[in-house]
Amino acid sequence: MTVGVGGSDAARELAAIRSGRDAVPPIGTEERLARIDRAQRRMREIGVPALWLDGTTDLEYFTGVRHGQTERMIGALLPAHGMPVYVCPAFEAAKLRTMLTVGDAVRGWEEDESPYALFLDTLRDLQIHSGTIALDEQARFFVTEGIRAAAAEAGADYRWTTSRAVSSWCRQRKSEHEIALIRQAMRLTLDIQAAAARILRPGITTTEVAAFLNEAHLRAGFDRGCLFAIALFGEATAYPHGVPHAQVLQEGDMVLVDCGAPLHGYVSDITRSYVFGTPSDRQRQVWDLERAAQEAGFRAVRPGAPAGRIDDAARAVIVGGGFGPGYAVPGLPHRTGHGVGMDVHEEPYFVKGNAVTLDVGMCGSIEPTICLYGEFGVRLEDHVHVTATGAAWFTEPSPGLDDPFALDRG
Repeated sequence: MTVGVGGSDAARELAAIRSGRDAVPPIGTEERLARIDRAQRRMREIGVPALWLDGTTDLEYFTGVRHGQTERMIGALLPAHGMPVYVCPAFEAAKLRTMLTVGDAVRGWEEDESPYALFLDTLRDLQIHSGTIALDEQARFFVTEGIRAAAAEAGADYRWTTSRAVSSWCRQRKSEHEIALIRQAMRLTLDIQAAAARILRPGITTTEVAAFLNEAHLRAGFDRGCLFAIALFGEATAYPHGVPHAQVLQEGDMVLVDCGAPLHGYVSDITRSYVFGTPSDRQRQVWDLERAAQEAGFRAVRPGAPAGRIDDAARAVIVGGGFGPGYAVPGLPHRTGHGVGMDVHEEPYFVKGNAVTLDVGMCGSIEPTICLYGEFGVRLEDHVHVTATGAAWFTEPSPGLDDPFALDRG
């Protein structure tokens, strides 16, 4: 039997979990003000007089307001000078004011009024009568189109662009505080991964494992349960995002578990693959190749390198092992990795041809899944952050198929 797989149960493992929530404090007002200052310097540099932050993680990143998106427009206008002005339904204004730590100006629109007209009025009140306005790239279509249509009808002299050159540019470069939060979230999830491996037994279902993962993250102090909890057994492990039916664990099955949750707004995302029982030669060959590909991706990370180089390095190992080529299956059918932070998937993306230059503070996953439809799949996912000299792991990768959680190493 693989070391650390089986031998316990859910009740025992859940009882042993302690909260790690307070190990790293949340982002405070001072850091959010520094983010706004950085964004505004960037806006002035590229000629953007105002930035619309919809009810997305961009709004939370800069202002601390965690609201979410609904069928009503809500968010904040950030000018290139000064504090943000919040725009929301009038009946939400009192609640929104209780959530503010950055800025205090709130403008409300009544249910029979146009929020887009209010948006334009707010720009004019900020003395912004022309120029290129950046709109949150995650805003819903009806919001961006409503703004554009209202401006066209009013004959306003505005042009429009995506927020990416400001918000994503800022968010990709994590501070030491952000890196500490992500590291803590990843470490807690890796411990939960190890606990999930211990509850496995013949006959357990993937839905039981997913329920355990959700409850374990709650007990560990995450903001909520799992954003995603993928548990797969046997042939289903060949499908990167799972299959729409539960599986029952049998001796010799490959097991793939991929899960994560937010901690003070920053998400974890860890995948482990291992065998329940004794690995076959085929399982061992593919697992070892996957680990070699992950390591090759890691070695390709350094400041100044294009993001696509990570995919090139990992994919070359898999193709050299006889799979592929390219995205062909058996092989690696998707990109090697993605950025991580307040969203599970964010820029930069480690995909072929991505010329985005890696910079210190950028973070992302290295997860070059090997899929063998009809047999099994292997994904090992850990995350890195770019340092001045190369890369650093948030969590140590799995050392081997016989001891996937390094228990023999203490």
